[in-house]
Amino acid sequence: MTRTFNVAILGASGYTGAELVRLIATHPSIRIAALTADRKAGQSMGEVFPHLRHLDLPVLTTIDAVDFSGIDLAFCALPHATSQEVIAKLPRTLKVVDLSADFRLRDPAVYAKWYGHEHLALDLQAEAVYGLTEFYRDEIKGARLVAGTGCNAATGIYAILPLLRAGVIDPEMIIIDLATGVSGAGRSPKEGSLHSEVSEGFHAYNVAKHRHLAEFDQEFTRAAGREVQVTFTPHLLPQNRGILATVYVRGEAEAVHKALADAYADEPFMVVLPLGEAPATRHVRGSNFVHLGVIADRRPGWVMVFSTLDNLTKGSSGQALQNANLMLGLPETAGLMAAPLFP
Repeated sequence: MTRTFNVAILGASGYTGAELVRLIATHPSIRIAALTADRKAGQSMGEVFPHLRHLDLPVLTTIDAVDFSGIDLAFCALPHATSQEVIAKLPRTLKVVDLSADFRLRDPAVYAKWYGHEHLALDLQAEAVYGLTEFYRDEIKGARLVAGTGCNAATGIYAILPLLRAGVIDPEMIIIDLATGVSGAGRSPKEGSLHSEVSEGFHAYNVAKHRHLAEFDQEFTRAAGREVQVTFTPHLLPQNRGILATVYVRGEAEAVHKALADAYADEPFMVVLPLGEAPATRHVRGSNFVHLGVIADRRPGWVMVFSTLDNLTKGSSGQALQNANLMLGLPETAGLMAAPLFP
């Protein structure tokens, strides 16, 4: 009989926490043993998220009230700059998947530059493995702490990293034009996330200074073996879920398409469309799948690469569960093979 693993979700009252609960609810080998949400402690998950009312779940509590002695793994779905202090206080025998930005950047100086303060758990940062499953699978299997990627970062990296590794594009000419759904901003009330501020509109944000640029720099420089900096412009879509990146690169469309197809041939969640087709966010909604497309530009030597995923699933909570499966020795796809929601 397969062992059942107990997990805790720290910060369960946010979107990524709710998405983790939704995914784990049908997982054959993982049981949710604790849910925390300090400001909503004492409430049921069904009160906070009525769409989860049918599930038999622990009552929300504070982190300090959790007995971690029977917990195998904790998902940390807390705000940025909060996770590092919380995780530092957890038992060192506990496996952790962090969904915040606190452990994504390997260089502490780079972290301080982009996040505006010194890292408060340098020993943990040194051991953290970047949670891009398809590229760091072996390291994730043996890790105690895995740092989930940024959702925008993952969308762009999936499109570009294999191309840099294969040497089929010019590292000096990479432009990422990306649009993301509003849920990427989290559940906390913000003026810019109000329906009347977002609906019937489309705008760029954090132009030339988005923090996910640091992840692009880190991963692309490592892949290319030389410094690589990209142009990245994120836009806010008037929809709840989904990210679509259009990437402009210098290369040949056939070679670019082949590099992606070869890199992801055996990956269960990566779908490379036939050459000449572009993906859509509605075709991955609510799933752990990534769809990639390649189209030759009318100008010789220019190629458009498209990448789309659900920011709450493959871009965050689904990726976290995929990594947790590896860390616990479970099938990587467990709990994650549900088809996208359509329409």
